Amino acid sequence: MGGTMSNMWETWTNRENQPNYAMPPTFDPLLGFENGRKPREMVATHEEMEAANVPHRYRDYCAHLYIDILKCRKQNAPWFRACNHEKHAYDKCEYEDWVLRMKEYEREKRLIRKRNAALKEML
Repeated sequence: MGGTMSNMWETWTNRENQPNYAMPPTFDPLLGFENGRKPREMVATHEEMEAANVPHRYRDYCAHLYIDILKCRKQNAPWFRACNHEKHAYDKCEYEDWVLRMKEYEREKRLIRKRNAALKEML
């Protein structure tokens, strides 16, 4: 347990290796991917989100599934349990989006740590 707590303390206190999540990535997104990466694309357009009155906090890569939930709830009101399939699909999309963002954060963190170690060796 002691090793785990020391690792957590180092993570909390060592900010030089931590990426700033509010800023765009500092490294090339294709770095380390010889065959390239599949770009992420929005399925729902801005006009579709405006027409469906999607709140701004839900306008992400899963917005098209949120629009499906709104349509289903409108058709099946007040029996919203009929929309469980749409809600499950939306929740799964949000989870996969979160996992992808965490993987990108960890990738950025490893690359920063590698860059900082190389800079320290040069000094």
